[in-house]
Amino acid sequence: MSIGLGDRVVATDPLLCRRVWHLRRTTPAPPPAASRADVVLVSHLHRDHLHLPSLRRFGRDVPVVVPRGAPRLVKGLDQHRLVEVAPGDEVAVSGVTVQVLPAHHDGRRSVFEKSGAPALGYQIEREGSSVWYPGDTGVRLDVEGLAATDLAAVPIGGWGPSLGDDHLDPEEAASLVVRVGARWALAVHYGTFWPLTQRRAHKHHLFFVTPPERFHAAMADTGIEPLTPAFGQRLVLEPSSERSERVEMLEPQRTRWTRPSSQTGSSDS
Repeated sequence: MSIGLGDRVVATDPLLCRRVWHLRRTTPAPPPAASRADVVLVSHLHRDHLHLPSLRRFGRDVPVVVPRGAPRLVKGLDQHRLVEVAPGDEVAVSGVTVQVLPAHHDGRRSVFEKSGAPALGYQIEREGSSVWYPGDTGVRLDVEGLAATDLAAVPIGGWGPSLGDDHLDPEEAASLVVRVGARWALAVHYGTFWPLTQRRAHKHHLFFVTPPERFHAAMADTGIEPLTPAFGQRLVLEPSSERSERVEMLEPQRTRWTRPSSQTGSSDS
């Protein structure tokens, strides 16, 4: 996901490949514009979030914000311009204020590792506009005291065989957004990668097909506008407008489910 805040672009957990381990992309690969950013935020060490080949597609001068201790645990990561952070930190990077938050998620590189680094979420701000990105997290995340935000970019799915207690389903994601407070809620982390080993239709339907529609249903009557843009679609969010407006497709792409409307927007999905 790429987020524009004023004249800055923030990339979160970039995964720009067609396949990583047993996961295969079911959408077209991101366009070249996806590797242009002023700062990259990495929420945790899992290979589908901290993907070294994808990071190498960004310029060497682009700062990469990572969990504290990540360079010790991930070989080759220290080739980048790193900013190591932990929950409670607040840093200014490339003109963007980054508040570092805890996430309820496994911080190891893989289940075979004994140690890890803290899994993180972020609240970022520039020129009076703010975005909350909790990273991968479970519903037990403590958001007490977290300031309301303009845009909440929340994960609403995964690839199974179950989401467990350290991921959010669409209904849990909606509940968390309401607790924090936001004007717009952008659904992320769904409908892109699927394991080669999982062919069961009911699991695919539950985790891959229905999340955006369920997210819209869960957000109904909350006063917060849910956003489920098509893959590759850029949305521009205008604080002065009542609703959002679709402005362009970065490239012609296969689309995910999108609620019919004249939707708003502010990020590249």
